Amino acid sequence: MDGIHDLGGQPGYNALGYRRDEPVFKDRWEATVFTLVRASAQAGAYTNIDQFRHAVERIDPKAYLEHGYYGRWLGAVETLFVEAGILTTAEITERATRLGADPNDLIAARPNQTKTQTTGIPAKRNPTGQAPWFQVGDPVQTAQASPLGHTRLPSYARDKRGLITACQGLWPYPDLRAHGHDEPSQHLYAVTFNSLDLGFSEAFELNLDLFEPYLNAIETIQ
Repeated sequence: MDGIHDLGGQPGYNALGYRRDEPVFKDRWEATVFTLVRASAQAGAYTNIDQFRHAVERIDPKAYLEHGYYGRWLGAVETLFVEAGILTTAEITERATRLGADPNDLIAARPNQTKTQTTGIPAKRNPTGQAPWFQVGDPVQTAQASPLGHTRLPSYARDKRGLITACQGLWPYPDLRAHGHDEPSQHLYAVTFNSLDLGFSEAFELNLDLFEPYLNAIETIQ
């Protein structure tokens, strides 16, 4: 899906700051959230990392920018708890307020009111074990799609030409797993792009691991 989480290549966002001595957790609550996310999977709130990533994508955009890394995790796990029927939004709000939260605080979680969700880019119905459609050295062009569901094809790399540089085998397809579907697995490839073709100002090779449904053979492009 397109959203505030997909910031790669977007103008106006500078390089991420990084310090070698930066602590893993800046505050105690961040460690609590880390533990909560791991425990919530055991409680049945989600079953795979793609479901969790999609929940992060769907939090309030303002909260995504302001709440920090573990704040996003907290919003995501609240969304998943509600969607799994483990807790209600009212129960979470009541508990937070009782612990001192301001009822007017920005709430990151935005759970779906129904269980119906749109998947990302449709899978290709390849039986498990079928040979990959592409080989090393094949030129490909990425899909133009802007799916409503989860996808691992970033917006800056859509409708771009690249070259297959490695075949990674069959892997569970995140565009389906994020919505509770495990099959069919899809072939994964390393695709090499010229950075200038992706809109970067400096020339270098950029490698992305992309699934087969994201790719089209150059000769089939109209």
